[in-house]
Amino acid sequence: MKLLIADDEIKIREVIKEYGKLYGYEVKEASDGEEAIDMVEKEDFDCVILDIMMPNLDGYSACRNIKKRKDVPVIILSARQDEDDKLYAFDLGIDDYVTKPFSPKELMARVKVVIERHGGNVSVRKSSYSYQGIKLDVNAHEVTVDDEEVHLTNKEFELLKYFLSNPNVVVSRFTLLEKIWGYDFYGVERTVDTHIKMLRKNLGPYGSLIKTVRGEGYKFEQN
Repeated sequence: MKLLIADDEIKIREVIKEYGKLYGYEVKEASDGEEAIDMVEKEDFDCVILDIMMPNLDGYSACRNIKKRKDVPVIILSARQDEDDKLYAFDLGIDDYVTKPFSPKELMARVKVVIERHGGNVSVRKSSYSYQGIKLDVNAHEVTVDDEEVHLTNKEFELLKYFLSNPNVVVSRFTLLEKIWGYDFYGVERTVDTHIKMLRKNLGPYGSLIKTVRGEGYKFEQN
């Protein structure tokens, strides 16, 4: 599997590269956000690790651009520890947030978790889903309803992808928080309800396929 580490600090990149090799990863390096985007366009990566404070283009902007181009898990690596910074990053669609100074072993453990949560090796990951009039293209990060493109937030997109890949399965709100927002995101269950409400609205006549299971959670119903 292949990782990309984007950080303007050479020593940080070297540490992650060495540990990545120890854990069996091929690791590529970028020194800023623009270079990271360029590399993601040309190659497939199983996980991208982005520093926030980088020259030319910051990690937030790089993440936003990468998520539009590829369905790849992103981990933010940052010295910023404020809750608002973390929440902003998760709203962009990141999969995990690691603060500096960090343990390289813990980082590798988190890389493993987000890759597994995302579906494993990029070469075998499913790239599209469809049901009735809903079509979801993972690589293009596009959703169409009755052949008309609809614009979803990153979290709405991930929710729909999760539902389409797990039809007729009752999923709790806690599980959705864990799978979509990240295993260490201390969110509240009404966050899920709010995003489900918006997703249903965006799916138009197919929004009713997302069923509320009283006392349990939600289910995407397919016949």
